[in-house]
Amino acid sequence: MSQVTEEVRAKAEVYYGDEICQEKSKFLLQEVGLPRGLLPLRDIIECGYIEETGFVWLKQKKKIEHCFNKIGKNVAYATEITANVEKLRIKNLTGVKVKELLVWISLSEIYVNDPPDGKIVFKIPAGLSRSFPTSAFELEDDKK
Repeated sequence: MSQVTEEVRAKAEVYYGDEICQEKSKFLLQEVGLPRGLLPLRDIIECGYIEETGFVWLKQKKKIEHCFNKIGKNVAYATEITANVEKLRIKNLTGVKVKELLVWISLSEIYVNDPPDGKIVFKIPAGLSRSFPTSAFELEDDKK
């Protein structure tokens, strides 16, 4: 069931269409100090953000899988992704799974240490975490 109810929408800045939603999602990631390539979504139909709580959602036409080649990890993004964002951190993440060995595992949190040390940490609901270089999640445009 969707966490994005009409009540939630009423409190949020809501945008429709892939172009504006791509722009807004990358801007938000940059604003909180996370790599802009962290959510390589396609065909986003809706996104929203409640500034007071940090709640954000993105809806895309269909589930996608993306391979982050620099770290050799496959990540699946559901049609709806929700989270709470704050400086250097994404919490209460839903709709994002990573493939470890033969199993898809849900991610619950993503963060960068303060001060930044060049690593980004991914945490699962069981509390286990793994870190990777933040450079693996940067957009090609950001490296120039």
